[in-house]
Amino acid sequence: MTSNADQSTPIARRKPGVRRSGATDRVTDALREAIVSLELPPGAMLDKAVLTARFGVSRFPISEALNRLKAEGLVEVRPQSGSRVSLLRLADVHENLFLRRALEAEVVETLAGGDNAGLIAELKRNLRYQKAAVDADDRQGFHRLDIAFHGMLVSAVSYPRVHATVEHAWLALDRVRRLLGSPRRLALTFDEHVRVVDALETGDPQEVRAAMVAHLDAVTAELEAFSQDHPDVFADSQA
Repeated sequence: MTSNADQSTPIARRKPGVRRSGATDRVTDALREAIVSLELPPGAMLDKAVLTARFGVSRFPISEALNRLKAEGLVEVRPQSGSRVSLLRLADVHENLFLRRALEAEVVETLAGGDNAGLIAELKRNLRYQKAAVDADDRQGFHRLDIAFHGMLVSAVSYPRVHATVEHAWLALDRVRRLLGSPRRLALTFDEHVRVVDALETGDPQEVRAAMVAHLDAVTAELEAFSQDHPDVFADSQA
């Protein structure tokens, strides 16, 4: 006959597992946000002892979280020299910008000439908030509004796979976009967004396509300049 002590053993073993999984999720989410927001910049070392103290957990959830973030390309786990935040790869950045340029230019050209009154009203509302964020130097707020602006355009064509592809590119470019988020770049991005909306309102497919291409090409040019000035941020920089 099984004793009460024996019956409690599986339960006692499961509970730490549940807590450990919850702790791993919490640490993973917090570290991901710290990396994407650049609180932990590219190349920053990730000391497990420091992280266990920071999050108040054992080493196991820290190790599991680092392995998850390694799978996402955000962390390099090196047994002999420790873990660090992954450097950016220019090749990946260029590929994702290429995808955005190709798809988002096609999106706005497709939208041109349609009944976009509701969409344009929402875009202009977003632009008012963008202007306020620029004036207040609210970079985090502007970042969210920027994503929402492009999201409204891509969602308007109602092609789920296109939206999923572009969204993946947005996420992959998140750290780069924040690195380029100077007050000057925010103001330029706002002006470029205004030109996209103005062109969309005219209904001219070529004009709105050109406005979107010019916007994304300007971001690419800034990236090139940034990579020359900060080669230490990129794993494959030629500088």
